[in-house]
Formats: sequence, C-alpha cells, structure tokens
Amino acid sequence: MINVYKTLEFDVIIDQLKNYCLTEQAKENFDNLTPYLSETEVIAALRETSEARKILDNMGNPPLVSMKDVDKFLITAKQGGMLLPEQLDYMGIVLTSIRRMKDFLNRSKILEISLPYYEENLNSLDELKEEIQRCIRSNQVDDYATTELRDIRRSITNLEEKIKSKAEGMLKNNKNYFSESFIANRNGHICLPVKKEYKLKVPGSVIDKSSTGATLFIEPTSISVMNAELALLKLDEENEVRKILYTLTGLIADNHEIFAENVRVISKLDFIFAKGKLSVDLCAVAPAINTVRYLNIVNGRHPLMNRDTCVPLNISMGGDSNIQGIIITGPNTGGKTVAIKTVGLLSIMAQSGLHIPCDKADICMNSQILCDIGDGQNITENLSTFSAHITNILDILKKVNKESLVILDELGSGTDPTEGMGIAIALLDELKNSGCLFLVTTHYPEVKQYTEQEDGIINARMTFDRETLQPLYQLELGKAGESCALYIAKRLGMPCRIIKRACDQAYGDKAISELGLIYENENIIEKPASRKEYSGPRIKKASDYIPSKASKRAESFQIGDSVLVYPEKKIGIVCRTSDENGELLVQMKKEKILINHKRLQLYIPASELYPEDYDFSIIFDTVANRKARHKMGKRHQPDLEIKIDEP
Repeated sequence: MINVYKTLEFDVIIDQLKNYCLTEQAKENFDNLTPYLSETEVIAALRETSEARKILDNMGNPPLVSMKDVDKFLITAKQGGMLLPEQLDYMGIVLTSIRRMKDFLNRSKILEISLPYYEENLNSLDELKEEIQRCIRSNQVDDYATTELRDIRRSITNLEEKIKSKAEGMLKNNKNYFSESFIANRNGHICLPVKKEYKLKVPGSVIDKSSTGATLFIEPTSISVMNAELALLKLDEENEVRKILYTLTGLIADNHEIFAENVRVISKLDFIFAKGKLSVDLCAVAPAINTVRYLNIVNGRHPLMNRDTCVPLNISMGGDSNIQGIIITGPNTGGKTVAIKTVGLLSIMAQSGLHIPCDKADICMNSQILCDIGDGQNITENLSTFSAHITNILDILKKVNKESLVILDELGSGTDPTEGMGIAIALLDELKNSGCLFLVTTHYPEVKQYTEQEDGIINARMTFDRETLQPLYQLELGKAGESCALYIAKRLGMPCRIIKRACDQAYGDKAISELGLIYENENIIEKPASRKEYSGPRIKKASDYIPSKASKRAESFQIGDSVLVYPEKKIGIVCRTSDENGELLVQMKKEKILINHKRLQLYIPASELYPEDYDFSIIFDTVANRKARHKMGKRHQPDLEIKIDEP
C-alpha cells in the first residue's frame, strides 16, 4: 500500500498536513495515517475535520503551542533532577499557552459542536504557572523569589559597593604608587595596579603582573578580608537559588500526569486542526461515506493542481447505477491519468478522514485501493515497461476482492498491440468477475468494442478540441474516445500523403469518410514524393577535405629540409612533418623542438642535400635505436625497444 500512496501522491498530502503541525506527536500521527477500515472511525474522523474547519472559519486559528521538550523536562523532574531557570520559564510559557487554548475553546462552544469540549481535558495549573512567573524573570531567578534571597543579594550589592569605594580611596590617596588610575579585576579579585618599586608600600597578595613585569596587580589585605566575606555571601546566594529551583521542579514533578495529559490533548488538537487547515486551503468539503460500493464525485479537483486552471471532474459508478467499471479513452495528454489518479487520491483522503476538493461527493469505503500507473521500468531489476505492468497486475489480481478499487493506466501497453489488446480484455474479465470497482485507461479500439458489449462496464472519453489541438480535460461517460493522433499530426503539418497512407493502414477504406480528413489532392500519394533538400547537419568525409593555404604550406616541408627558424634565424633540419596543428619537429643543436610552420623558411630542400632514398635515421636516430631496428627487421625481438625522444 505504501507504493500506492506514493503513486497516487498521498504522501505529498501527508507532507502538507505535517507542515501545518506544531507538535512532533501530531507529525508522527500523520506519518502513520492510513485509510480507516471501520465506517464508525471514518465518520468520527470526518466529523473532527468538519468541526475544526468550522472553528477556523468562525473563530480563526487556535493558539496552539509546540510543547517541544516538555516530555524531556518532565523526565528530569520525575527523576529528582533540577530544571534550569530558562527551562522552568519555558514550562511557565507552556502553561500560559494552555490557558489561552482553554479560553479559545470556551469561546468556540458558541458554535454548538463537540470539538471545543476538549477544553475540559486541559489543565493550565494556574497556581503553578503564577508561582513560576513570580520566581523566574527573564530566564533568571528573581530577587524577590524568597525573602532570604532578597536579603542575600542586597548584602552582596552593598558589600561590592563598599569594596569598590575602599579600592578607589586607596588609589586616590596614593597616586604615586600606582601605574594606572583605575581598579583592575584579576581572576575574580579586586586588585590595584601597583608599580613594582612600590610593592612593599601596598600590603596584600600579588594576584597577577603585567607582561613587562613593571606593574603588579595586588589585592590589598583590607579588601581581601571583604572579598572573603563576599564569596561567602555568593555561596549563600547560590544555595538559595538551587533551593528555589528544586522547589519549582518538585512542583512540576508532582503534576507530571497533568502535564502529560496536556501534551496528549494539545497534540490531538494539533492533528485535528491541521486537517481543518488543509480543508481551508483546498476549499474542500466533507464527503458522504457509504459501504454500498457507490462512488459519486461532483466537480472534483486534484488537490495538487492549481484550482484556477484545473478542470472539474464528474464521475459516478457503482451502487444502483450498475456501473462496475469505466474504460477511459482519448488523446495523449488529454488528462486520462490525472482523472483516474484524482479518483484514487480523493478516495484515500476521504477514507482517511480528510475533506476533499469538490462541490459534493459520496465515497464508498474500500478494503484496499490497488493501482498500476506509470511505466514501472526498472533497469536494476531488468524489468521492461510491459514486464513491470504485468508484474503489478498479477499482484493486484492476487489481492483484489469485491471491496477493492482498482486503477489501471494504459492497460495492455508496452508490447505487441494485438497481444496487448488480448491481455487487456482478459484482465478486464478477471476484474469484472472479482466484483471490484475499476477505472482503466486504454487506446485499444477492440477494448472499446468489448466494453460496449459487456454489462456493468461503460466507455468514457476525455474531450479534445480538434481545432486548437488542446485537450479539454473533461470526462464524458458513455462515449468512447479516439487518440486523435492523425488529427494532431495533420494540424502540426505532416504531409497529406503520409496522413493518407497512415489512414489507409489504420482504418482501410472507411478512413477518410469516418475521420473527415480532407486532402488537397486525392492522388498525391501516387505521384513521386518530392522531398526537400536536407538542411540538418552533415557528415564530413575525408575525401571532401580541402586543405587550406596554411595547411598546404605546412605540408610542403619534408624530412631532411634545411630551414631557417625565425625570429632567431637559426638553421635546423626537419625530422618530422607537420601534425594537424601545423607544427613540425626540427633538429636544433642536439635537441628536437616543435615549431609552427609560420616560423619556418625553407633554406635548402632535402633533395639538394641528400641522395634519393637516403636513410635519415642516421642523422635523427640514436645508435641504440638503429641497431634495434636492424635486429627487428630480421626477426621478432621481444626484449628490444625503440626509445623515441619527444620534445
């Protein structure tokens, strides 16, 4: 079923729903959302969605909160740990949000629906919330959390002021002793910057010194005594703060069951209101649900298509209509696949408790929705299009029953048309005998004829504007469609002789009269076909190559030619003719150099310097290479190699 949800794009709908959620639990619930098999559960889920939609339309968005980390903080509290001020502050914010949610639901009771009564399951713990807000301010324990903390912090402030005044007085009265006129703080100690030579003038402890050693940072003895007293006060402050934090954490631990219930209810409301938000965005309505195998959709739209451009779908089958299957035909890109996917997706959404985008709908419950859509080609598993289709369909036939909805796209495609047609008709027989409802798309004309002869199966077609070549995406029940391939080809400019030939082969003598094709000249097919000169790219043969003047000049140099190399005007001898870039290999004073022909000027041709059939290897090859060539010329020498020096 997971593949069916992905094929019909129900997974995309789930992702949209999760985007509306604030709580992780609601997102997990949507990950596990599948069509309900109980009629009672479906009706209850749809009622929740409808009530959420009504609240959203009349009261606006609910003040939900994410409840993130609440579970983690509750575990810390229950295990006897201590929550930090910022964590307690967050728990207070959560309780405030729950109070706002309760007030919102209470106001919504005016709508006379049941969803607002979830308020009774929420407890905002107002006394605990007020205690947290009284003790914690801006993620810090407030001075007035307890009388003891207030007195301790007041004593700390007074003593810090006294220490500062004492130090400033010493600086002012003995300016000569100090290198700076300000108090320094070193390692938590109030120090005076004393010049090294006046060390003994300021009794106290050396805490630090400057990088040059000229200044000593000394904590005076009188200030040291007060610092020790200050440290004791800060220790008392820390103990009192921990006492307050443990007390508040204990209160949360005492109410952990209420917090857990709040998390559960908020997550449930988040889940329900996400369904309502999707309904608002899709302009959707609540479908009726039945178990009598009746499906009726009025002006249905695919939820993932643009509402302004999507052509509404109207379809009815099953129940008293005695229509068990619908065979849809029509041109490619005409919307056949979109139509059947729309029916499948809307059916899944409705049975999952979601509203669907349409004017009105009555959806039958299905024990399973089975589909084969797309070519299914899989290179890694060596499955062709046809093999993939047959594999899927065989799996469908194993599972199908009278409570199934089966959706098949391009039935019998991907193989020989005659055999594919036969397979398509045989499979339709099997589906009909199973008692399921089914929607099938096809191009085979024989399948259309089969449908006309069978009870309980009807043809349908996707309309197509032959003048504009535009599909109209409208489904017409009771009429068979055609692929319109010849109309499209003719409108796009295919020559009449080709159209006529295709018509004759496909439809025989009745082609022109039934299809209404008009030819400018009925006998055009009998005349020799005049073809336009080919205007595309051409292959260039080697025999067509005409060397340029530059390449002719490069090729005019021969091995052994004496040449002048510009701009130096040095003399060299050509030892390899030009390559495709017009470069020649020239021997220059015991080295070979690649030089472009443009830098060379013929000095003395080889024909004037050497006799005919002269062996140039005497000049250009090493002695070792010459010996190797001589031996190789007599017989195979596997251990010999000829080394060629490249520039």
